[in-house]
Amino acid sequence: MMKSPLLVGLVLTALVAAAQAKDTGLAYISSEKDHAITLVDVKTLKVVGSIATCKRPRHMQLLPGGLQLMVACSDSSRADLIDLASRKSVGSVPLGDDPEIFDLSPDGRLAYVSAEEEGALNIFDIRARKKIKSVQVGKEPEGVKLSPDGKRVYVSSEVANMVHVIDTSSLQIVKNIAVGQRPRRFAFNADASELWVTNELGSSVSIISVKDLAVAATLRFEVKGMRPDDITPVGLVLARDGKTMYVGLGRANHVAFVDVAARKTSGLVLVGKRAWGLGLNRDGSELFVTNGLSDDLTVIDTAALKALKTVPVGRVPHTVVVDD
Repeated sequence: MMKSPLLVGLVLTALVAAAQAKDTGLAYISSEKDHAITLVDVKTLKVVGSIATCKRPRHMQLLPGGLQLMVACSDSSRADLIDLASRKSVGSVPLGDDPEIFDLSPDGRLAYVSAEEEGALNIFDIRARKKIKSVQVGKEPEGVKLSPDGKRVYVSSEVANMVHVIDTSSLQIVKNIAVGQRPRRFAFNADASELWVTNELGSSVSIISVKDLAVAATLRFEVKGMRPDDITPVGLVLARDGKTMYVGLGRANHVAFVDVAARKTSGLVLVGKRAWGLGLNRDGSELFVTNGLSDDLTVIDTAALKALKTVPVGRVPHTVVVDD
């Protein structure tokens, strides 16, 4: 069978770039309004360039091997594949209407993508560049997270206030779990026994027992001087040592440091406006936070619980991927 020019090009690009692209020392920030990815040097914390991409880039992930970055663009109905060595788009994958959040199978072959307008989870074969299955879920699906073993995929539904649990072999829903109001994003704890989901309009996080597929606890956030309606958690990421969960509190303009074992907030750090996307550097010493309404990136010293620097990174930054 003859290989497509795109696939041949991707393979050749990967081979040539392999020695150069790994561990670029950069943070990549998608800018929804600039249709670009801003590049920040993680040592100097200065902007060192940008990459043009498709319209309204939002969620991003590194593909296995770390040579390419997959960028979902909501207004282009596709994902761009960015070669990190050349800093150019080397191909695209159709993702259906208005893609936002996705996760990848462990081998990087499949992309599981939330389709808000369809009320569905769509599964795409990245190599074949085609949709292979659609699973109907609740209205306005948002977050998507695969279990570490790839056997389940979890999808949050903003309108239904549910987390849908889907078996990846049968692509059938095995459980619908009621959580807080407007669930958004996910993160596992260190041993993947718990799945944490942020509830944007519930000022809280629901902690789901993976064994029982039920909510084991709910953690509510408080910020002095702010009403619950102003505390809108969305992005979250687990510390490298597994002891702390970092949660961006949206319009509250803070990041919460949550003690995972105690299930309580241990500290708050003031950042920019609408703290949303979070990413950690390799050793976990610095947390990178995208602030969607102040158009900047705040870098936090995680040991000192202190903001080190705020960097302008384009209009409406959404996701940050740190590749140091």
